[in-house]
Amino acid sequence: MVRKLLGSIFMNLKNTIGWKTSRKIVVFSVDDYGNVRVNSKEARSKMDEVGMKIYSRFDALDTLETKQDLEQLYEVLSSVKDKNNRSAVFTPFALPCNIDFETMESEDFQQFHFEMLPVTYQKLATQQPEAYQGAWDLWQTGIEKGYLKPQFHGREHLNLHIFNDKLKKRDAELLTALKNKSYTSISDDEYPTMSSTAAFDFWDVKENETLAPMIEEGLNLFEKVYGYRSNYCTPPVYNIHHSLFRTLHKNGVRFIDFGLVRKEHQGFNQYKTSFNFIGKNTKQGLSIMVRNVVFEPTEDRGIDWVAFTMKQIDTAFRWSKPAIISSHRVNFCGHIDPKNREKGLHTLKRLLQEIVKKWPDVEFMAADELAETLANKRK
Repeated sequence: MVRKLLGSIFMNLKNTIGWKTSRKIVVFSVDDYGNVRVNSKEARSKMDEVGMKIYSRFDALDTLETKQDLEQLYEVLSSVKDKNNRSAVFTPFALPCNIDFETMESEDFQQFHFEMLPVTYQKLATQQPEAYQGAWDLWQTGIEKGYLKPQFHGREHLNLHIFNDKLKKRDAELLTALKNKSYTSISDDEYPTMSSTAAFDFWDVKENETLAPMIEEGLNLFEKVYGYRSNYCTPPVYNIHHSLFRTLHKNGVRFIDFGLVRKEHQGFNQYKTSFNFIGKNTKQGLSIMVRNVVFEPTEDRGIDWVAFTMKQIDTAFRWSKPAIISSHRVNFCGHIDPKNREKGLHTLKRLLQEIVKKWPDVEFMAADELAETLANKRK
């Protein structure tokens, strides 16, 4: 009872302050697209055989989106229409680059190399044609038809400090993952302020000086890969130091995702807490967006995800807020287990049907469209 009450309080708290609108706007912000985490079912099995731990469903099921993943996602998104006869749309917070596993292996894993996403797809189309032949073309189709509007999630989804340190130590976990063309099941316990997948985590705040050019390069490569410049960023795991805001803004980013409560690392395991709301501005010219709805249909919390998500959307609308729905690609991945994709997409379809049924005047938007709408209202 206490947990339920606290959950209700937090759900309302997320919507009490900040920009308001009478419009019923729904946005899907979905993290991790374009990222190679687990290469295949076979790779996962080989890592299991040598005792590589599965820390989460991401380690077990999260693969680069396949042809089947995209085809079936588009089918669901196009199955409903809003008041403007527009299909539902995903904003995939996406990576333009991945580890170049082949080059690293040819050099006996001596140093980090990365490659652009189309190259990754080209390789996988040869190595796993049933899953990846034509998948990159489907990406272009999704953008052209308006089902996908990707935005920036970093250059690649890994912490280069941890990666290089483990590479130098010839860490068995890392080398096993790399030999299986994966970056998963990597322990980061010895790095108290860093996650192995959080690109912008650090120990000493001075390390951010090396992260700035990586962000600039990442944004330039994003434009090459996806065909336009990103103006919206969700940092991996939400972590980034404010000293990097200026680099983001200088390179075209105007909007950034943060949680309602943000703990920013100040260096040497010291943190500063701040509170955010939709439309809050930073000194560096970024406008903060806050996701106020959670939808993780393949995460086993013992809840009805459609009912729970509908309740969150209803709360947002009651407070005259858009519903910014937070999710992850892993919910819609079926390369390792097709039943995972089936469950995620079935639940997504039910949710979309319930949304248009309850709110016939709903409007589906990409995340940047909502942010631009907010910005234009202030002019």
